[in-house]
Amino acid sequence: MKAIVADDEPLLAASLKAALGEVWPALEVAAVAANGLEAVKLAEALKPDVAFLDIQMPGLTGLEAAAEIADRMGDAAPAIVFVTAYDEFATRAFELAAADYVLKPVARERLAATVARLKARRQSFEELARQLRALGAPAPRVQALGQVMAGSGNAVKIIPVEEVCYFQAADKYTTVVTAAGEELIRTSLKELAPQLPGNFQQVHRGTIVNMKFVAAATRDESGRVTLRLRNRKETLAVSRIYADLFRAM
Repeated sequence: MKAIVADDEPLLAASLKAALGEVWPALEVAAVAANGLEAVKLAEALKPDVAFLDIQMPGLTGLEAAAEIADRMGDAAPAIVFVTAYDEFATRAFELAAADYVLKPVARERLAATVARLKARRQSFEELARQLRALGAPAPRVQALGQVMAGSGNAVKIIPVEEVCYFQAADKYTTVVTAAGEELIRTSLKELAPQLPGNFQQVHRGTIVNMKFVAAATRDESGRVTLRLRNRKETLAVSRIYADLFRAM
C-alpha cells in the first residue's frame, strides 16, 4: 500500500513518517505535502491508498482538502486519516467518512491501532473486488451527455448540453444555467460530472463551467480567480485548487 502525509510543520511530518515506518514497514510513504492544496494535487497524481492529513494547514485545511479529494477522485479517493492536536475535530472528521484520526503528538500504540483498522478496511475492499470479478460483470461505459431535461410546470424542457454556460450544485438538485436563463434538474452535480463532454471543467466544488463560454479570468491581489462569462452578467469564483487552469488567461 502507498500513502501520502500532509503537514505544514516539517518536523511533525518527518516524525509521523518515521513512526509509520516502525509500525507499518510495508507501507510506502510516497510523498509529503506542506499544505492542503499540495495534498490534493499529490493525491490525484499518485493515487495513494491512504492520506494522513493534518487538520490545520494553510491554503486548505485538512478537512477542506479531504472534501476536495473526495469530490475529484470519487471512488478512487484514498482512505483519510486526520492528524490533529485537538480532539474536538473528531466529529467533523467522521462526518467526512474518515477512516480514523490520531492526536498529536502521535503515540505509537494509537498509530498501530489505526494501521490495524486500515489493513482490515483494505482486506474488506479486496474481498469485495474478488467477489465482483468472480461475477464477471463488465464495467459500465459512460457516454458523453448530449442533453439534460428540466421540469417546468407540466412541461419538460430539453436543454442541449453545449448550450449550458455552467452547472451549479443546489442542495440535492443542480442549477442548469444558459444564456436564456436557469432551470433545476434532479441529477446531482457529482452524478452529472462524469457524463459531461471534455469542454466542461470543474472550477469549484459546486461549479462546473463550459469553457467555451469563459470570456476572461481575473486574478486579484490575494490570488483569487473569478471568471467572466459570455452572455451572463454574474461572475464565477474559482477555487484555489483549480486556479492554475487559468494562469495563462
